[in-house]
Amino acid sequence: MPNLVPTLLRRVMTTLAETEKTLSDARKAVNGVTEEAEELIHTANQISDDVKGKMKAVDPLLESVHDVGDMLQNVTSSVKRNALQKRNPKTIHAQERNSVQIKLK
Repeated sequence: MPNLVPTLLRRVMTTLAETEKTLSDARKAVNGVTEEAEELIHTANQISDDVKGKMKAVDPLLESVHDVGDMLQNVTSSVKRNALQKRNPKTIHAQERNSVQIKLK
């Protein structure tokens, strides 16, 4: 039995040393990941700010494109109305029973 205690103590000491080394390695790994995560977040914030700035720069262009689309729609509608009016002349009945056709522009 006296031999058993020193052997047990050596094993416990070896296990404690290995545990301490494992914990130290884990701390280093976590610190490395933390630094990388902070850099990633910083880069993501820079990209987000850049995208926001570019969107603000493009907004007036999109509004102009929308306005041009509205104008084109108005012109197209006007052309369609004129084409329909030319195709369907209006008939005006006089007091006499003679019909007179008048094309309105």
